[in-house]
Amino acid sequence: MIIALEDFFVLREQLPVADVRSEGEFLQGHIPGAGNIPLLNNAERVQVGTDYKQKGQQEAIKTGFRLVGPRILGIVEAAAQFAPGNELIVHCWRGGMRSSNFCSFVNMARIKTYQLQGGYKAYRTEMLRSFEQPLSLVLLGGYTGSGKSDVLRALRQQGEQVLDLETLAHHKGSVFGGLNMPPQPTVEQFQNDVAEVLRTFDPQRRIWVEDESITIGRMVIPNALWQQMLTAPVVELSLDRAARVERLVNEYGQANQEEFIRAMTGIMKKLGGQHFQ
Repeated sequence: MIIALEDFFVLREQLPVADVRSEGEFLQGHIPGAGNIPLLNNAERVQVGTDYKQKGQQEAIKTGFRLVGPRILGIVEAAAQFAPGNELIVHCWRGGMRSSNFCSFVNMARIKTYQLQGGYKAYRTEMLRSFEQPLSLVLLGGYTGSGKSDVLRALRQQGEQVLDLETLAHHKGSVFGGLNMPPQPTVEQFQNDVAEVLRTFDPQRRIWVEDESITIGRMVIPNALWQQMLTAPVVELSLDRAARVERLVNEYGQANQEEFIRAMTGIMKKLGGQHFQ
C-alpha cells in the first residue's frame, strides 16, 4: 500500500520504519527513528549506477536483481525481525524501484508494508519547508559560562517549550564546544532532528532557544529558522566573571588535555601568543 506523507506521520507512531537505501545514504541523513535495511549496499549501488550510465536502464535493473537475488532471504529475515507485528513502513530515496521491490519481497513472506510516496526526498523537502512556519521564539543570551543550558533545562522542567540546539548538534557552540561531547551528526541529520523537535511544539506558544550563531561547530542552522532567530526578542543572562570562570573550570577542567590544547589553538590568533601561553 502506498501512503502519502501526512499519513506517514500518523502511522509511524505505531509501526517501525525501514529505510532501504544504502548505508551511506542513511548515514548522510535519515528519518529519526528509522532503521536501515539496505536493498543495495554502498558498493552495489555504485555498480548499478555505473551500469545505468554506461549501459542503460534495462542493464542496470538486471545488475540490481543479480546482486540482490542471493540476499533476498536475508532481507526478508531482517524485515521480519524488524517488524515483530508483521507490518512496517518502507521508503527509499524517491519512493521508487528500491522500496517497491523491497515491499514485493517481504509481502511474499506475509509482511504487510506501507510504501512512502515520494520517499525520503518528500520527507526532507517537508522538513526544510517546516522551518518557514512562523514561530514564537524567545532567545536566551549571555556570555559563555553564564549557565544558559541550565536555565533552559529548568524552563523545560516547568513545562516551557525548549529547542536545545546544542544538544542536537552535539556541540556547545564555543571554541571548547566539542569537548566531552559525542561526534557531531551530519548537517542534514541535524536539520532533520531540529525539525522533528519543532513538530512536537505548539507554534502559538513561546519557544525558548539559546542565542547562537548560524553555525554550531560544523552544524548549520536552517536559514529560514535563523532568520526568525535574528528578529526574536532576547533575554540576556548576566553573571559576574568569577562565577563564569568557576562554571567553565568545572565544565571543562576534566577534559582530555590534548583535546583542550587543540581547541585553544583555534583562538590563538585572537588571544595573541603571550596570552595563549
